[in-house]
Amino acid sequence: MISSQIQLASYLFASILFILSLGGLSSQESAKRGVFFGIVGMIIAMVSTILGQGVEGHIYIIAAIAVASVIGILVARKVEMTSMPQLVAILHSFVGLAAVLVGFGSYLDPDTQALTGASHTIHLVEIFIGVFIGAITFTGSIVAWGKLDGKIRSKPLLYPGRHLVNILLVIICIVLGVMFAKASGTDGMIYIYIMTAIASFIGIMLVMAIGGADMPVVVSMLNSYSGWAAAAAGFMLGNDLLIVTGALVGSSGAILSIIMCEAMNRSFWSVIFGGFGSTPTGSGKEISGEVTALNHEEVASLLDQAQSIVIVPGYGMAVAKAQFPIYQMVEHLRKQGKEVRFGIHPVAGRLPGHMNVLLAEANVPYDIVLEMEEINDDMPETDVVLVIGANDIVNPGAQDDPASPIYGMPVIEVWKAKNVIVMKRSMATGYAGVQNPLFFKENTNMLYGDAKDSVVKINNYL
Repeated sequence: MISSQIQLASYLFASILFILSLGGLSSQESAKRGVFFGIVGMIIAMVSTILGQGVEGHIYIIAAIAVASVIGILVARKVEMTSMPQLVAILHSFVGLAAVLVGFGSYLDPDTQALTGASHTIHLVEIFIGVFIGAITFTGSIVAWGKLDGKIRSKPLLYPGRHLVNILLVIICIVLGVMFAKASGTDGMIYIYIMTAIASFIGIMLVMAIGGADMPVVVSMLNSYSGWAAAAAGFMLGNDLLIVTGALVGSSGAILSIIMCEAMNRSFWSVIFGGFGSTPTGSGKEISGEVTALNHEEVASLLDQAQSIVIVPGYGMAVAKAQFPIYQMVEHLRKQGKEVRFGIHPVAGRLPGHMNVLLAEANVPYDIVLEMEEINDDMPETDVVLVIGANDIVNPGAQDDPASPIYGMPVIEVWKAKNVIVMKRSMATGYAGVQNPLFFKENTNMLYGDAKDSVVKINNYL
């Protein structure tokens, strides 16, 4: 057992490490160091909590941690990078469920029932809010996982008056909260059970109303929700470190969501209330033109003649695991004196930073990986753009078709380049479910097939 002073010092040191971890994760160069700080901080937090005053049953706690750690390692090693967004989403649901269970247990704790006056009321409010946030996080994250994994359709589920229904449900939860606070003994469990069911339904409907193209923002927002749920659990348990950690996760997730919303020209408040993803009314523009295709040798010839090349990766690159042969292509072209860069859209893939992680995995130099705002101005002077498995993030309809579901979303303006090569398996639509006029433009050619196989063949010709 350790003294409360040592535990408090350990919590402070762990909090500093968590802050350093977030700082490290802000750039690709320092990301590994940031992860290391986070791991060390979490180990210190768990050890100091387990050995703290008033904690009993150490053997059971350690056994539970050991089993959970083995499961976590096996799952993490098994999951492919393409499935990382789904893993993140489902882990968020665990945090929400934990907050709900902690709330139930805290309410039934005899120490809680022994509280009186303002202290008792404040603690009940903490429990109610914590369970409410946790239930929304739990079911919302499961729906996000289902959409990302293809088990739930990506199109938004819209019905008339859904916002009014959600508002009424929230009002009902507030009324239940008042009744819960006034209940004596453990009689309030019935109210918290009903509220949990309603909050779970709200979580489902909020995420179901959001389209697949905006799912990366949803994952980021759920990350914020999970942080606030953890902070609420910290209040219920009286654990200062859990409060600090949850606040860090919640605030950083909210800031990331705001940044992504600005990059997608979306409203931050519409993310919170499940309002975006609605399909604009009216008919979309009729797409005219003819789709032309090239073979691998012709694409290699274009790259050989080009001096300025931009590669725009998307989820298709992740599925095909094409980042490794792409790195070989980039190295070969750069040795020939060509300027080769990557253009990364903020929501490329299905998770914030998804493409950056994949390219870093293949050892692509960080200095040639540019954000959308940095690369768009250079498109008119670019000889060849290779679009590898991306669709919605290079769709011109986002700028010139008010009826498009992605209208207003900033995109990488690849059509302004001299030549555009789109590598896809077929002419199928992207995650937003809309056709891309880019494929029909005169300076665009398709290269059909698996991205990895196509890049390998192009490398052979080069």
